[in-house]
Amino acid sequence: MDVRTAVETAVSAQLQELTPLSGGQIGQVYRVKLADGTLLVVKFDDGPTPQLDIEGAMLRYLAEQTQLPVPDVIYVQPHLLMMEWLPGQSRFSPQAEADAAEHLAALHAVTAPSFGFPFMTLIGAFTQPNPATESWLDFFREQRIFHLMREGLRLGRLPQSFVPRLEKLCGQLDRWLAEPERPSLIHGDIWTSNVLAENGRITGFLDPALYFGIDEMELAYIALFNSFGTPFFKRYEEIRPLPPGFYEERRHLYSLYPLLSHVCHFGGSYVGMVDTVLRRFGF
Repeated sequence: MDVRTAVETAVSAQLQELTPLSGGQIGQVYRVKLADGTLLVVKFDDGPTPQLDIEGAMLRYLAEQTQLPVPDVIYVQPHLLMMEWLPGQSRFSPQAEADAAEHLAALHAVTAPSFGFPFMTLIGAFTQPNPATESWLDFFREQRIFHLMREGLRLGRLPQSFVPRLEKLCGQLDRWLAEPERPSLIHGDIWTSNVLAENGRITGFLDPALYFGIDEMELAYIALFNSFGTPFFKRYEEIRPLPPGFYEERRHLYSLYPLLSHVCHFGGSYVGMVDTVLRRFGF
């Protein structure tokens, strides 16, 4: 079944326009205009193991359990996700960055009894296992670093020589990291193109990679890829001050997870960036 037929069958209406969009590692993305003028965003995955239902479940979780602005899910099946079209662009004024900080600080205040999540989530095309775990350091080591280390090896994108280095580093995490007071819900993938803004306000957060972790994981990702700059961090710390040492040390350690994700997706120069982090910490 092609995307046009899949959408028309799902909504029992004819399409007026179907415009390809860029974005995401999963499936094809389109802007759709129905015959009545309704605008939607559609993701379509005709691969052998589609998982768009997981993205739909994450968006619905955010809509039901948090105040984070996300698109409404109109229809979802593993091969087809239809969402509300949100206005805005992925360009951020200082006011929009401050607004993003307020939204994410509120999201990070949402907590749970343990680290993990009620169901397996995704980071791009890869699974995020989320078993309930009492210790953040255990969760970070086993379910984040070691999980993607094994994926990178399986795909042939992470050299075997990185395994003992990552294992040694992860055996000494308590030298740099402490257990947080409580888990924080994080979006998990605050890449520039996953956020929309208009007139100095955030209109939507897209493509979540949810789990209950630590707020500093979110902030390390944002710092690593320059998703936001000084106005964001200034406003965030006014709401949720960070313990000393985040910018100098911990953000580099927490950047290992998104870097390993990029190794799994793309390989190439991201392997060198993982090497740089390991060397920074003496491994």
